[in-house]
Amino acid sequence: MRELSHWAATLRPQDIPCRVLKLAASQVLSQISSIRAGLQHPLGRRLVAAFGHPMQRDPRQAAGVFAALGSWLNLDDTAYAGHLSNSTVAVPLAFAYARQLDGLSLLTAVVAANECAARITASATLGPLRGQSAVHTHLAGAVAGRLHCDRAPATLFENAFGLAFAMPNWPLMRAFLASDARLFNTFTPVRTAMDACDAAYAGLRGAPDIMEHSDGFLARFATVPLPQAVAKGLGRRWHTDTLSFKMHPGGPGIDAAVDCAAEIHRELGAVRPRDVAEVVVEASLYTLFAGERAARYVTGPGSPLGALVLDVPYPVATTLLTGGFGVDDFSPPYLDDPDRWALAKRIRLEHDTEMTRELFLSDAPFGEAVREAGERAVPWLRGFGGDELVDLVGVLESDGRDFSRSTKATGARVTVRLTDGRTVSRTRLIPVGAAGPETRAGHAELVREKFLSVGGAQEVADTVDRLHRMRPHAVRRWVETAFLD
Repeated sequence: MRELSHWAATLRPQDIPCRVLKLAASQVLSQISSIRAGLQHPLGRRLVAAFGHPMQRDPRQAAGVFAALGSWLNLDDTAYAGHLSNSTVAVPLAFAYARQLDGLSLLTAVVAANECAARITASATLGPLRGQSAVHTHLAGAVAGRLHCDRAPATLFENAFGLAFAMPNWPLMRAFLASDARLFNTFTPVRTAMDACDAAYAGLRGAPDIMEHSDGFLARFATVPLPQAVAKGLGRRWHTDTLSFKMHPGGPGIDAAVDCAAEIHRELGAVRPRDVAEVVVEASLYTLFAGERAARYVTGPGSPLGALVLDVPYPVATTLLTGGFGVDDFSPPYLDDPDRWALAKRIRLEHDTEMTRELFLSDAPFGEAVREAGERAVPWLRGFGGDELVDLVGVLESDGRDFSRSTKATGARVTVRLTDGRTVSRTRLIPVGAAGPETRAGHAELVREKFLSVGGAQEVADTVDRLHRMRPHAVRRWVETAFLD
């Protein structure tokens, strides 16, 4: 932690490659879109009633509200490793606004937070918690995001990290899937991190070896600890390069399936449930794992939102009927549409072994961790997918890649078989917006589209590419325009 803390505290804009700063600017606009989407949903409005609007005076409280609103619809961006933006954008956004920082300082704080949170999450990726359930990501992201905005010294980073990870959060799947508690999956760790920063400022000390000690974080949270991932390639290997931008709400694996369903809709038009014999969604083991956990709770329009955002049949059915899938589809009257649920009942999931192999050959969400672990990853692989997965993936070796060509292959194939005998099928290995060559070339336009789709101001979308040149007063006005419409 000492090496990571010193690096983060001394990171300056000139140390960051231009491509990484551009990704961070897209990440900011994308996460603002997710926060706006959360604000528009009835549950988001209840959260605001309890804890205040994110544009409030206290940046510590604002950071928690920003984090919560942007996370629970699964419209938040991801990387290797973790759902970073809920803390790594939310906290710098709140503190840059309150501290009246310029745009380049905001982006540098986002990158510092990304790198700290992604590395610590990567060190425990081969463990029992993954995706949004790995809420410890936000202890790291929130500490680094706030303290970089404060230009705090390395000792404060080290103590705040040590204090934040003294009692890391562990979510219960029952609450996560069956109740509104999902709204707290980032709110709670961000608040814990704010307390840790306050305590460090007051002189309290954290354990500097909290990660690697035999009684520390990795001993409890990692099946295969990767402590070397925390400081590996600092300043040369940018985890921000692994960003994937979420274009649809919903959990792991639904993105490619929705992309395929949208293509099929463009060919067939709106299908009627009675005209469909069956729909088969083939995907990786990861998609099936999340979908099966959610399916126990998804029974129709009254299903808990925590489970519904991980379900595959409902978003695929909705997209086949309407041509798209958005945040409004998680609320009445759309959620009550009987045709969607009738078609969803005709959808089944199947495992595609080649897609699982491609998933593990890509960097996120697991591939790089499996390579880093080498033979030590075998027990974790066996626990995740049995001997079949061990045989399929084999022993992967670390190749020292720098992430500048990173990929996230969470693919899907959707096949619609109609009652008249016709069959239409589409396949996508890398979803729209996920890490890969298409996203590297076009992420700015993708997130612009995402922002405008949730009612964001044209002025904000048109000026995000100038965020790095904005002075403090311009940043404040840009943030206000993004949220106060």
